[in-house]
Amino acid sequence: MARANRRLARRARYGRYDGGPDPLAAPVDLSEALDAIGEDVMAGSSPERAMREFLRRGGANQAGLDDLARRVAERRRELTKKHNLDGTLQEVKALLDKAVLAERKQLARDTELDDGDRMLAEMQLDNLPASPAAAVSELSDYDWKSSEARADFEKIKDLLGRELLDQRFAGMKDALENATDADRAAITEMMNDLNALLDAHGRGEDSQEQFDDFMQKHGEFFPDKPSNIDELLDSLAERAAAAQRMRNSMSQEQRDELDALAQQAFGSPELMQSLAQLDGSLRSLRPGENWGGSEKMDGEEGLGLGDGTGVFQDIAELDALSEQLAQSYNGSRLDDLDLDQLSRQLGDEAAVNARTLQQLEKALRDSGTMKRGSDGQLTLTPKAMRQLGKALLRDVANRMSGRQGNRDLRQAGAAGERSGATREWAFGDTESWDVTRTITNAITRTAGEGGATGAGVRIEIGDVEVQETEARTQACVALLVDTSFSMVIDGRWVPMKRTALALHTLITSRFRGDDLQLINFGRSASVIDIEQLTGLEEIYDKGTNLHHALLLANRHFRRHPNAQPVLLIVTDGEPTSHLEASGEVFFDYPPHPLTVAYAVRELENSMRLGAQTTFFRLGDDPGLARFIDSMAKRVGGTVVAPELDDLGAAVVSSYLGSRGRGGTEGPSSGGFDGLFGRG
Repeated sequence: MARANRRLARRARYGRYDGGPDPLAAPVDLSEALDAIGEDVMAGSSPERAMREFLRRGGANQAGLDDLARRVAERRRELTKKHNLDGTLQEVKALLDKAVLAERKQLARDTELDDGDRMLAEMQLDNLPASPAAAVSELSDYDWKSSEARADFEKIKDLLGRELLDQRFAGMKDALENATDADRAAITEMMNDLNALLDAHGRGEDSQEQFDDFMQKHGEFFPDKPSNIDELLDSLAERAAAAQRMRNSMSQEQRDELDALAQQAFGSPELMQSLAQLDGSLRSLRPGENWGGSEKMDGEEGLGLGDGTGVFQDIAELDALSEQLAQSYNGSRLDDLDLDQLSRQLGDEAAVNARTLQQLEKALRDSGTMKRGSDGQLTLTPKAMRQLGKALLRDVANRMSGRQGNRDLRQAGAAGERSGATREWAFGDTESWDVTRTITNAITRTAGEGGATGAGVRIEIGDVEVQETEARTQACVALLVDTSFSMVIDGRWVPMKRTALALHTLITSRFRGDDLQLINFGRSASVIDIEQLTGLEEIYDKGTNLHHALLLANRHFRRHPNAQPVLLIVTDGEPTSHLEASGEVFFDYPPHPLTVAYAVRELENSMRLGAQTTFFRLGDDPGLARFIDSMAKRVGGTVVAPELDDLGAAVVSSYLGSRGRGGTEGPSSGGFDGLFGRG
């Protein structure tokens, strides 16, 4: 055994994290994203647009697409402001000056040199052209007296050859430093074979075998190890196009200088001919590459031909990343993000942030919180609505318990009958344990962990389930929400929707025996599902048809004769329209006496049906306050004038209090009356 362990230890190896999904990372938390998306949806945004907006903004501790795009733009601007394109010319000039200086020193100290030859050589050096290319050309046949000067001058030819090759094959400049004649011959052979391969491919006469033979022979020149001709072409064309964009960005003088110097590369014009043939083939085979772009490069740091081509490739990558991060094209997904490019340009942290956003988008699409409708658009699923509603309900509970010392809403219904359902225990629950379910959970967990059940069962907190109860009083609830345009322009649209969703969640999760109907009223009224209400877009709708809304509410109450009617009305305006017998909508402003009379009559019908009525008055209009006060007094109702942030808590408080006043003991019986003050 010890020997086997030693063998395992020898085989064990540690390696750098390869950038895949982090096995130690916490699962993606959707709660923050879902809250933000729900808020935007309730403000009138589509779920698709709301999701993309959240991914753009990011979360409290998560960089978004906009932040990554900003860093990409900064990186691009840094490259263009930092560099200029004189690097190779300046390097050639420095080598030329060094060679000439060394030659002058040799002429001065060589006493054996004929004075006439010395004078002629000095005259030639004194009259060299200012153009480095012209000077190099003139000195190509010069009889150097200094071996040091000759070596420096030969470095110019070597440098030009390496730079020209480095433009097309990254890394050649360093790899061919101090190249021998054999090295140059190998380059010439590779170029000839490459051009032959591309010519055959252009004619459709190449084969995988021909490509494999080429790579076996010259693979050392291609460190990215392409597996077929197309991958080779893509790599070569991308760099050649970057080299062309660099050339396009130079001044005409710079281009003329480099063209003249290029003829001196490796002391032979054959290299330029081979490179010209290669460029022509790549342009023909990959016309879609950006061969015509250019950049303004006016920094202080000079770039050589090879390094400059790499910078132009970086700029192209940054442009591609900018487009990917913008997500502005049809069918865009965060899966389109090239994380390798992002890591190269901005570092590993940026790639980790982007991967998290990808996982977040995938989780939002695949976790059941969103679905694609028949029209192809994303919508929030009932599961998402429940999650969002629970978050809103927690906020309501915190506001209520924080101000009054009331208990958590999960206790609602504890004084009632058992519903037969159970749920996992949570802090604050006072319901009885379901012993059977609790012990079964403990046994299942113990077995799953590989433990032996014969030694006894240890119960943990997560095993405990409690028996759900329902209050004895059944309520029939109508929530009437004003959806006239004044609710939009005064910033009451989203609080209204949040309130409706919180109440809907409370009733469907804790008071399943109650029946809630949501009714929206603008110029006319309609019964509306919670999904429709939360996604309702802002519309210009003149009119506040409380009469029509009350007609629908009373119809709802009549359908549930054995339930306690609860009428909750959220509005910011007096009634200005009503429904006539013909079904037509009548509108007038200021409110017509007939419109008011219709609304009052239907409100009294609600009272006769036994409805407990609460008005939630939004805004500080004195006329509205007087009108609603008189309406409430007429039917024995209540008026609450909450701040917008407290609207949800006010409505939930009124609902719970109405259930308590309905007869039997309720969970929050009367405890929240007057919490926000009467109007």
